[in-house]
Amino acid sequence: MLLLCSPPPYGILPILQKFISAYKLWNEFVTHFPKKSRYTLGEKIDSLFVDTIELLFTAGYLSKEQKLPYLQRANGKLDLLKFFLQIAWELKAIDNKKYIALSKQLDEIGKMLGGWMRGIQKTPPR
Repeated sequence: MLLLCSPPPYGILPILQKFISAYKLWNEFVTHFPKKSRYTLGEKIDSLFVDTIELLFTAGYLSKEQKLPYLQRANGKLDLLKFFLQIAWELKAIDNKKYIALSKQLDEIGKMLGGWMRGIQKTPPR
């Protein structure tokens, strides 16, 4: 059973803001994807972005005890997202500049997510 807590203080979480910013960037790029990859690889990448946003959003509202599984799933989706973006780059569906721009943002998000998970794991249970 999920115990939803009050919304995070100060509005939207910084990691979620950064992830949404990366998604907006991706949304600009996907329209330039080759047609043969747009509805396969492009949709897979888009789906991973949306799934990760959902997991991070949900984790923001959960009690500390319930956050970790959601953050671990978000971390797994983030790793898959980076993997599929690399494949898109290798297939030349996305150019170097776009790949680098997205990769930098996703790497920073990965560090933020790792810090969030470590912070939860260090916190002793009440």
